[in-house]
Amino acid sequence: MTHIKEYTSADRQDWDEYISSHAMSGPYLTTAWKSAIEQGYGHRTFYLAARDGGAITGVLPLALIRSPLGNANLISLPFCDYGGILSDNEETSNSLLEHAFALAREHRAGLQIRSPVESTLMKQHRELVQITNKCRMLLRLPESSGMLWSGFKSKLRSQIRKPSREGLESRLGHAEILTDFYEVFCRNMRDLGSPVHSRKWIDSVVYAFGRGCKVCVVYKEENPVGGGIILTCGETAAIPWASTLRDFNRLSPNMLLYWTFLEYATDNGFRFFDFGRSTPGEGTYSFKRQWGAEAMPLAWYKKDNNLKSTAIAARKPDTRSMAEKIWRNMPLAAANFIGPRLRKYIDR
Repeated sequence: MTHIKEYTSADRQDWDEYISSHAMSGPYLTTAWKSAIEQGYGHRTFYLAARDGGAITGVLPLALIRSPLGNANLISLPFCDYGGILSDNEETSNSLLEHAFALAREHRAGLQIRSPVESTLMKQHRELVQITNKCRMLLRLPESSGMLWSGFKSKLRSQIRKPSREGLESRLGHAEILTDFYEVFCRNMRDLGSPVHSRKWIDSVVYAFGRGCKVCVVYKEENPVGGGIILTCGETAAIPWASTLRDFNRLSPNMLLYWTFLEYATDNGFRFFDFGRSTPGEGTYSFKRQWGAEAMPLAWYKKDNNLKSTAIAARKPDTRSMAEKIWRNMPLAAANFIGPRLRKYIDR
């Protein structure tokens, strides 16, 4: 008989082994992401595990994001592209979902389940609506970086070589180059018109994932001009954050950054590279497609007590554009001070 229980520290090994062996696994579903959410931003988590005869047969990780205004959402999962239910069968999935509904009612919160694929169970559930048209971009990796390189078109290979010809170099490491990454990250997010994650959050992610995390920084004469982070789980390497300084974009630091990560992932036995979330037709979508990544539609589902207001907000893109314009013109020091205090409540 299946029992649903909330995660305890004793479940850590079983949970992570279940995630890494599942066909729909990903680094965001591991207990490392749970630790980062708790330590980096102080949000409460509810990681639900279904067990049958002692063995885990399904999981649903959730985090409660309660804003200073009192609004609350129970989300699987915040600050990343997907979470959702992993299970061995539909009965277990349904039990996990019903438990999540009960938690949402208990905490007077909305509920969001961000699945990496469409779910028949959630699609048919009368209380849930699908809320995104975005997709994740996934590249199947060959057995070696040499094979990956030889499969690229000559134009792409030339673009990858360009930054090195321009004097750029990449360094792959860990926490020792995190300050350089964060310097680029802060400036780039301000220039994009978006509040930046706190340094504490980034530190928490890197620490929680340990050897399952790699940091890469691209330098021009010892000055950081690009940087990114990848997280790994099972056969997948995923890149949650990548940034370059727009003043150096003509030198294509992003090409060197991504090639460094792809070379590392391929030669270290990972079979999939997750480029992250994009909107079909936009610039980042085209950038990821050129590497050979395929679009995998995301399926985010939401239960909200005020779906009408959500729909109205979705029809007013001008509000967001205005906020981004204001943020882009903010002094960097002010953006770096205010941004992290807002970002912990922006769950995407």
